[in-house]
Amino acid sequence: MSELSIKVTIANRVYPLTVQRDEEEEVRKAAKYINERITDLGSSFAVKDNTDLLAMLALEMTLEKGHGKEELQNDQLAGSLEKFIEKIDSALSS
Repeated sequence: MSELSIKVTIANRVYPLTVQRDEEEEVRKAAKYINERITDLGSSFAVKDNTDLLAMLALEMTLEKGHGKEELQNDQLAGSLEKFIEKIDSALSS
């Protein structure tokens, strides 16, 4: 595959990128989606600082992927395992 140099604008800043030709459309669509979500968040929360909007979008997208939920589930599982091990240790020492 050949590479292509493109420029995408995200939150009013231009980013030069080198992408594979077959990835160009996907990258441009992703940048468009980000800009649309920033606009939506800005109007919903009356926030004008693009850095704040990008942070809010990053949090939103991370939650959509379930990363926060996964970590919470892992913490709960670890706690349950610790209690189970304590019960086993207690039973063995009796």
